[in-house]
Amino acid sequence: MGSQAANRLVFSKSGLLPMEEMLEVEKKYKKLVIGIPKENHEVEGRVPLTPEAVEILASQGHEIILESSAGHSANYSDRDYSEKGALLIKDRNSVFQADIVLKIAPPTQEEIHALRGQQILFSSLGITHYDAEYIKSLMAKKVTAFAFENIKDSDGYYPVVRSMNAISGSTSILIAAEYLSNARGGKGVLLGGIAGITPTEVVVVGAGTAAEYAIRAAHGLGAVVKVFDSSIQRLIQLQNILGKPLQTSVFHPQVLAKALKSADVLIGARETFENNIMFYVTDEMVRGMKKGSVIVDLSLMYGGCIESSEYRSLSDPVYTKFGVIHYAIPNLPARVSRTSSIALSNIFLPILNQIAQSGGINEQLKTDIGLRHGVYIFNGILTNRHIARQLDIPSSDIDLLMAAF
Repeated sequence: MGSQAANRLVFSKSGLLPMEEMLEVEKKYKKLVIGIPKENHEVEGRVPLTPEAVEILASQGHEIILESSAGHSANYSDRDYSEKGALLIKDRNSVFQADIVLKIAPPTQEEIHALRGQQILFSSLGITHYDAEYIKSLMAKKVTAFAFENIKDSDGYYPVVRSMNAISGSTSILIAAEYLSNARGGKGVLLGGIAGITPTEVVVVGAGTAAEYAIRAAHGLGAVVKVFDSSIQRLIQLQNILGKPLQTSVFHPQVLAKALKSADVLIGARETFENNIMFYVTDEMVRGMKKGSVIVDLSLMYGGCIESSEYRSLSDPVYTKFGVIHYAIPNLPARVSRTSSIALSNIFLPILNQIAQSGGINEQLKTDIGLRHGVYIFNGILTNRHIARQLDIPSSDIDLLMAAF
């Protein structure tokens, strides 16, 4: 008997049985062509890949096409990128011909029109940026689109959301301190406290990552912090994470209204959609706050938790209502664009590497459940049930679609 045949025979109680020969299928490395367009710098200052990340990708044989001045708002020059291997071009439409289009803000209708079709699109989505026409335009391009805020890691967490919320929380306290000061027309109050002077009071609505980092920053400055949330479990978890006692309360309108009367700062840090409560903080509660106090609403991307909040842009983020200074933009991390860009690049670089090593996006999605969770359109088919219900558009289950590949 030949050696090849012998390798396909095994012994059993009934004798020799033929068995299929198991051959290992070698994965084919996929070269990536990645396009990074320039964002509207009045709205968005972040860039998805740093020059250092570009250098790593270029050394692995990938092609990175960057629109000229795409990194300027994050204080990265074109030369920073070109020296690391990026191809700098001024023709905006050419960037949207890349196999993978990687950007921060959701694509505009003009940018969707510029797509060549049958590509991979990574961007944020957000609840305020789409309607039926918008989604159908993307579907018509047969793209596979990812909302990067919905991508999960191997532990089941949302890495983009967590990193951006951490930055938002810390930044919110620095903003509040700035607008309490005379320099920004505030009442001239130091956020924090020193000996002999009553410390400022900060009220935080929410108990997630943004709240955690806001509390850390406020405590570090010496402020008194009170935290409100609808979940006692989240409040307990927050106390355990911080390792120190906090003034906490589950949501009671009367208790919250009383706390706000003496508060100098209100941070809106709700991180979940809750249909039963639209606003934790009503206009009436804001009217009861001290004149010249400051509100920073970090929860706008979740629908907001403060009734007096308005959607504003990075170029015009501040307004006064009921005598209270409001700072309200949905993308606060764009205000510290360099730090935020590094954080995002640290997340996107491994994802791109995994796609290349697995042989392409379809192969990666077969085994990467966390990445699959970020898909809202697959090859032109809507797969996000929340969007489908909201816009009354038919959708398909991404898991069933992947089974066909």
